[in-house]
Amino acid sequence: MLVIVVENVLPALRGRLAVWLLEVRAGVYVGVYGKRVRAMLWEQVLGGLGEGNAVMVWAAPNESGFDLMTAGRNRRIPVEFDGLTLVSFLPPEGAEEEPDDEPPPPAAGRNPAGQSIEG
Repeated sequence: MLVIVVENVLPALRGRLAVWLLEVRAGVYVGVYGKRVRAMLWEQVLGGLGEGNAVMVWAAPNESGFDLMTAGRNRRIPVEFDGLTLVSFLPPEGAEEEPDDEPPPPAAGRNPAGQSIEG
């Protein structure tokens, strides 16, 4: 099984993928091909990517039962962890860093329990 998902790619690439694979939803292509055809299709994806992004997933003899490759700019980044491929999310563009998990300092004139401090 082979699945290719593309977003914001050139129309020529979408047409090229539709020749080899079945487009089951907009930008989602499915088929059953071997390693040689998979490599050829990925080269086509890389050549027609433009400003878009793509992911290719195929059946593989490993712990998760599949493997994947990505190209282009995307918030989802594959990460290897103990032999498994997990997906890490980058923060949205323009978002500030997450604050620390430490509680904010107590307000002036109050102790951590929120009671007034007699001075």
